[in-house]
Parts: sequence; structure tokens; C-alpha cells
Amino acid sequence: MNAKEELLELKNEQQAKHLMRFFKTDKGQYGEWDKFLGIRVPKTREIAKKYYKSTSFDELQDMLNNEYHEIRLCALLMMVLLYEKTDNRYEIVQLYVRNAKNINNWDLVDLTAPKIIGQHFLDTKDDSVIRNLADSGHLWSERIAVVSQWSILRAGEFSLLTELCEKFLSHKHDLMHKAVGWMLREAGKQDEKVLFSFLDKHYKKMPRTALRYSIEKLTPEQKKFYMAK
Repeated sequence: MNAKEELLELKNEQQAKHLMRFFKTDKGQYGEWDKFLGIRVPKTREIAKKYYKSTSFDELQDMLNNEYHEIRLCALLMMVLLYEKTDNRYEIVQLYVRNAKNINNWDLVDLTAPKIIGQHFLDTKDDSVIRNLADSGHLWSERIAVVSQWSILRAGEFSLLTELCEKFLSHKHDLMHKAVGWMLREAGKQDEKVLFSFLDKHYKKMPRTALRYSIEKLTPEQKKFYMAK
């Protein structure tokens, strides 16, 4: 038995239908044609923890190519564990970046990008991986670049985050507006000056979703000020 086989045995059609609606898999939606087994994330995490030490890179690649969302997620969660516990860190980063096309929904990005791509920056101070993702023109790669900032901003580094947020202010996709607003809000938790400086410069032209997400933790008076464009 391996991770993929165990996940396939847990298939739940009813739960899968619910997840397909939740992750917007209808034609024209951002998760178009993604397939689900119907497995909750805690169970997927449990399986990732069980098998990550015995799963080869070839097996991880096979899982990342799989049509089922949870199998791809499990591979990514195993890569997070491997990054934390082994010396093959750059190899894991390379595998992650090569498979950006398969990291194709917000949960796959959000649960893993800070712990692999963000942590790689903190380990090496090399921003080239993040910049290449940001310049890719590919939605999920762009979201990886922005959400990877979560671990970086918690280390007190904000310059790359604000640069990326400025870059994506005019992005056409709501998922990027949410990512930008979310990371700005998290930056504000670490240092309010970073958030207020960004808002004071850009709030009049920020997409409404990004603005709402970024000011979520502010006082009612502060929210009112920034929403009154």
C-alpha cells in the first residue's frame, strides 16, 4: 500500500460532489474539470505524514500529475514535510516549481507555498524563484509568489511583499485580489505601518476585494475611511 492507493480506497462520491461545487469546477470556473475523491484535509494530512519518508520523487511526480485533487494535495503536503526534515531542499523547490501547473487551486497553493517557496527565500535570501513565478503570467504561479510571502512577512521582511502587491493591483482575477488583500492584512498584524503605508498610497485604485481583505482587522472608523474612495 502507498499513499495514492490508500487515498483511492477512501473515495466518497457524496463528499466529492460537495467539494467540486466548493472549489468551482464547472466549465468556465477557476477549478474547471478538477476531480475530487471526497477526502477531508485532516485525513489527507494523516496519510501524507504516514508515507512521506517512503515516497520517492518519481512517485511524488506521479501523484502531482494525478487527476484527483486530494492526491496532488497529498504529494504537496509530503513535500512540505520533506522540506522541513531533509537536506534535499532545493530539489523539492525545483519539483514544486516544475509542477506549478498542477498546483491549480487556491488550497493547494495556500497550504504549501509559504512552507516551501517562502521558506526557501528565508533559507537562501534568493528571490529569483519568487520573481520568476510572479513574472510567469500563469494564475497559480502568480498566487504562489504572493502567498509565499506569508512566512516571509512573519519573519519581519516586507519589501518583496509590497512590490508584488503593487505588481498585481491591476490583475484581472479575483483570486489574486484576495491573495493580495490577505497578505497585506497579515503584514499589518506584524507591522501596521507597512499596511497603512501601502493603503495610503494605493487605496483609491485597489480592487474592492483586495481592499476589503486588507482592512478586515482595522477599526470601523479606519475601514470607513479607506472604503470611501
